[in-house]
Formats: sequence, structure tokens, C-alpha cells
Amino acid sequence: MNFVAPLIAVKDMKTARAFYENVLGQEVTLDLGQNVTMNGRFALQEDYAGLMGVEGLTITPKGNDHELYFDEEDFDSFIERLNTFGEIAYVHKAKEYPWGQRVVRFYDPDGHIIEVGESMESLFKRFASQGMSVEEVAARTMHPVEFVKLYIK
Repeated sequence: MNFVAPLIAVKDMKTARAFYENVLGQEVTLDLGQNVTMNGRFALQEDYAGLMGVEGLTITPKGNDHELYFDEEDFDSFIERLNTFGEIAYVHKAKEYPWGQRVVRFYDPDGHIIEVGESMESLFKRFASQGMSVEEVAARTMHPVEFVKLYIK
């Protein structure tokens, strides 16, 4: 058995698709009208209740019980670009966790949480460029030295 992709219920495909394409740079790999698959290996589904054949299914905006997580190589540029979209509803603005990774969380048009985090490879390289040794980067990021060495040469 293979896991294929998460499916996200959306109220309006046009609005949802524009958000994922414009804000997150996703591209459509398959468009079936009410179902659209994005290159990030997830799908958007309009009329989820109709698909399921169950009346009363609704999208719970800001249910805060799951998120879609994206890695970003150039986190600073992404934050600058994100700031150009005035309609973004933030869970929180960019912040740094104790292991050094920077993340931002916000809602898509249907209230699903989107997390965009600095990729760990970028984080390792950022710390190395600041003069940290491989061992120091591994300790700070809580990753094995051997793993960090794969990205810092």
C-alpha cells in the first residue's frame, strides 16, 4: 500500500487554487475541476461533502488541528514576498525555535494552517556561514553529526 497525498477540503476552488499558486508557488499537476493536485503532493477538493456522499460535512475554519508544512530554502525572501499579500491571516509571524529554525504559520482561505519553515539544509548552512563547526551545528539543531555533514561540506 502506498500513501498518495493529503486532500484538503476547500469551499471555492478558484480562490484556493489562486492562494496556493500565488502565495506558495505551487503548480497544478492535475486539474479535474473540483479536484486539483498540486506539485507539492497534495490535493484540493471542492464539494467534499458531495464527494463523500455525506450531508452535513463542513469545513471548520481555523480548526487548528492540522497543518500543511512547506520547506523554504530562502526563508528571508519568502517572508518579504509573503508581506506583499495584505490579506494573510497569521497564526504567528516569523519566529525562531530553540534549535534555530525559523518558521511562519498562517491560514489559507479556508482556515487551514500553513507552516513555512526554513529548510534544515539552509539552517545548517546558515549556522556554518556564521562560523559554527559541524559539531556545534549538530548540537544546536539537535541533529546527528553525520546528518549535518551531508549538507555542510
